[in-house]
Amino acid sequence: MGRGRRERGAARAAGRVTARAALAVVCAVAAGAAGCSSGRTGGAADAQPQATDAPGAQGRDPGASRGRRPGRGAEPGGPTGVTPRPGEVARLDVSGPLPPVISSIPTKRKVVFLTIDDGWEQDPGFVRQVREQRIPITVFAMRDAVEAKGTPDPAGGQGRYVGAGKWGYFRELRDAGAPIENHTLTHPDLRRLGYEAQRREICGASQVVKKELGTRPALFRPPFGAYGADTLKAAKSCGIRAVLLWTATVQPGGKIAYQVPDKRLRPGDILLLHFRPNLDRDFRVLVRKIERRGFALGNLQAYLEAAMGRTGPG
Repeated sequence: MGRGRRERGAARAAGRVTARAALAVVCAVAAGAAGCSSGRTGGAADAQPQATDAPGAQGRDPGASRGRRPGRGAEPGGPTGVTPRPGEVARLDVSGPLPPVISSIPTKRKVVFLTIDDGWEQDPGFVRQVREQRIPITVFAMRDAVEAKGTPDPAGGQGRYVGAGKWGYFRELRDAGAPIENHTLTHPDLRRLGYEAQRREICGASQVVKKELGTRPALFRPPFGAYGADTLKAAKSCGIRAVLLWTATVQPGGKIAYQVPDKRLRPGDILLLHFRPNLDRDFRVLVRKIERRGFALGNLQAYLEAAMGRTGPG
């Protein structure tokens, strides 16, 4: 009788081994499916490895996961970056007849906005970074820089034209979620031009962007931040809804040059960069620096819409 119990126990044990083996086969076939565990209901302890364990994750730049943070929460194909909470953004006075001039967003949330001017340098690594990490940027393209005409602004690329002459680069940025806005045709100091000449610069640039990229700019950044009453009138006649300035500039190496005495980021700051050599590397440094200071990267268009109401861009 004892021998019979031992034989039945051995059979049950063999059955358990067979069941575990079968489960292992199922898990192996359905690799990546959550819930395969040693007979327990799937939970946090039983979940499959996450993206950090995916092939190729080891050896990545340790800041890559931090670099993706600005785009988290955005649906694929949707807006990138942090968007405003209800009631977060104070309303700007846009009741006047001319486009408002905006240098920062009226929010107390620790969020800043990245904008990039000109287009002399076209670093393909930067496009990949923006696309893969879903980093929110707004581009102010200047025709002569994009098409490598005329004399480059030294601040925009040290007199070099590396990779320039291609609107395709800006189509890639557009497809990665970056709005392409207006920065004139030739980068003049608009204060030295009459109304009609200013209008040719602004309207002409909008026409080029529309032709090349299919969208008409709603935002305008005057070269050097220089503008006058005629500039605003010309911008309005060209369909511009807001004139964007900045509160800090970003130098080579990702160094932030502040325009405030305490030399620190403030909620709502708009940062100005240029398309320069090594932009991919410098941008990684900048994003990490911003995050270390507790700031997120915001979606400028969404915040402008909240600040301007229905008159916002788009």
